[in-house]
Amino acid sequence: MLQPDVAVIIVSYKSAQLTINGLRSVLAERLATGLRLRAVVVDNASGDAKEIAQAIEANDWSSWVKLVDAPKNGGFAYGNNLGIRHAYADCSPDYIYLLNPDAQVRPGAIHCLVRFLAEHPQVGIAGSSFEDPDGTYWPIAFRFPSLLSELDQGVGLSVLTRLLHRWVVAQEMPKVPAPTDWICGASMLIRPAVLAAVGGLDENYFLYFEETEFCFRARQAGFSTWYVPESRVMHIRGQSTKVTELNARPKRLPGYWFDSRRRYFAMTCGVGKAMLIDVVAVMAHSVGSIKRVLSGKAGEAVPRFIRDLLVHSVLWKRNRHFPAVQGFMPPR
Repeated sequence: MLQPDVAVIIVSYKSAQLTINGLRSVLAERLATGLRLRAVVVDNASGDAKEIAQAIEANDWSSWVKLVDAPKNGGFAYGNNLGIRHAYADCSPDYIYLLNPDAQVRPGAIHCLVRFLAEHPQVGIAGSSFEDPDGTYWPIAFRFPSLLSELDQGVGLSVLTRLLHRWVVAQEMPKVPAPTDWICGASMLIRPAVLAAVGGLDENYFLYFEETEFCFRARQAGFSTWYVPESRVMHIRGQSTKVTELNARPKRLPGYWFDSRRRYFAMTCGVGKAMLIDVVAVMAHSVGSIKRVLSGKAGEAVPRFIRDLLVHSVLWKRNRHFPAVQGFMPPR
């Protein structure tokens, strides 16, 4: 039987060498599994397109890799939608696979996800387990953020975390496939029917929360998201953004992180509840700050978090403009 056609989308920003390494891992998967893998690499106006193009030519990848030099850096959602649009322009894929530039698929990783969706037609999105560059296993998927998860994250008290464990966002997953609220967009296989129902990632998010909200919209449309641990991907966490680097001291979060958070809660919970969530978050982080000072761990806090949260909060009328979802819709 003819293998499914899988369009691999990689969005690169100042990560040319990482992207090239990722393509090599896709090539190995392509040769080993026989999947019809084709890649669309989008350089988000970072100036790396020339280096990536040279690698494509030098390795004779032009038959299966297409390079798109984006006219602007519109963010993660914009870049992925642009890549998906180009993939559909060639021919409608059977599946769309999002892969971070700082990730590399381990043998059989894409094939496992494809097989899982083929065997479970009710599932719309499937994601991988991850490992760090040193091979450390990272079996994490996520619950949707909520008022109680914001309370837990802000206070940072282990007793409270145990009490609220059902609402903690990051959850350690079992060694067998399991449903979850959302999975990391670093390795995400999407059924085209999901795009047809809800559209692509929302381009109103520059970075962060876009895959969370995408999985939320998919669930609202009747498509579940599953974690498939047999699919293993190496992910250098935070390498492509430099915001959440592994084993690095906390950094001040960029304004777009708070903008994305604000939009996520407003779009999924409504403005009224989003305002309540912000009040709870400010109070919780204030308590958490006092606790860290008293325990001599003030340096572990994200710099200026409470101030930035307030500046970008939906509490202020100026921050209550929420354009409609803007994403790719496949041709009918």
